[in-house]
Amino acid sequence: MGTKRRSRTSLKADSFSESVIREMTREAAAFGAINLAQGYPDFPAPDFVKDAAVDAIKRNLNQYSITWGSKSLRHAIADTMGNLYGLSVDPEQEVTVCCGATEGMIAAMLAVVDPGDEVIVFEPFYENYGPDAVLCGAVPRYVRLHPPDFAFSEEELQQAFTARTKAIIINTPHNPTGKVFTKAELDTIARYCIEHEVIAITDEIYEHITYDGPRHVPLAGIEGMRGRTITVNGISKTFSVTGWRVGYVIAPPEITNAVRKVHDFLTVGAPTPLQEAAAVALGSAGDYYRDLRDFYVQRRDYFTEVLQGVGFECRKPSGAYYILGDIGKWDFQDDVTFARFLGRDIGVSVVPGSSLYRPGSPDGSRLVRFCFCKKMETLEAAALRLGRLKG
Repeated sequence: MGTKRRSRTSLKADSFSESVIREMTREAAAFGAINLAQGYPDFPAPDFVKDAAVDAIKRNLNQYSITWGSKSLRHAIADTMGNLYGLSVDPEQEVTVCCGATEGMIAAMLAVVDPGDEVIVFEPFYENYGPDAVLCGAVPRYVRLHPPDFAFSEEELQQAFTARTKAIIINTPHNPTGKVFTKAELDTIARYCIEHEVIAITDEIYEHITYDGPRHVPLAGIEGMRGRTITVNGISKTFSVTGWRVGYVIAPPEITNAVRKVHDFLTVGAPTPLQEAAAVALGSAGDYYRDLRDFYVQRRDYFTEVLQGVGFECRKPSGAYYILGDIGKWDFQDDVTFARFLGRDIGVSVVPGSSLYRPGSPDGSRLVRFCFCKKMETLEAAALRLGRLKG
């Protein structure tokens, strides 16, 4: 009688799938589709940022930097938080540089979340948050963002907090809805975090990409939250260098010590010359942030009109660079079937909405996500292909 063979993979790895977003990028390449799935620009990064990286390499800054980040970048991050938001950040005790905001998020969660803890996640959500919770052994509890304006119900938020809640994840400006959380909403979240002694982990990677008046409000600046907020951010979206993988985590000293230990054994450190370039970028931005908004407003307005014109029900986002489109006009079984049709037959790759909701949720089954962080020529070419949907 043979013995039962043990699984060669972990229960954690078996409990979630690969990234659907990255899968759709591979499909775009395989079928020659225009990739409006993965959120990376197809235009050059600013010259002053690239020149700073080249200069750092030529100055032989090519070996390990301090594990938790080069001194120049940590100080630039602290200065930026002070200049933009009036927040005092200690670059020596409160900043950890990571390999992108993606590593920053999992490092932060592993630093504060224990198996069995509950983590509140707003849905729809960036697809990494669920697997991050699983890898920590945590139990995600979801709070729905209700269309059309994607507001949350305070009653539903209150019910999500339990005696086992350890953390809540807030992404603002929000991927995929384009929502920018208001100060009033953040005040409400803060009240429950304080009442239940919960840590807030904020993903603020799109902080400078906002439109039509609303501006990003960091949760750490809300009264009572400075000592219980972990801010995750990076330079990839602002400076169009998604492949550089330079992110950072800002947290109180005790939590920073834990984040640094986790980060050390996850990746050791981010690329040294790119850290030096990031420091230059943050210190030299000037009017760059305003110009960045204008740049994306043009693309947002153009592509929203394109999508509405071919039949998608959608709204202009207030932040980030994604548009959720309702596919109800077309008779398809679900969002995955429609997304594959769009990529393979129409030639435009998108993200199926179900990958942005909890497993089994029906809310994403009629949605797809488009990104518009592209050259106008790319969006115009996509518009021509999408025009075939009108027939």
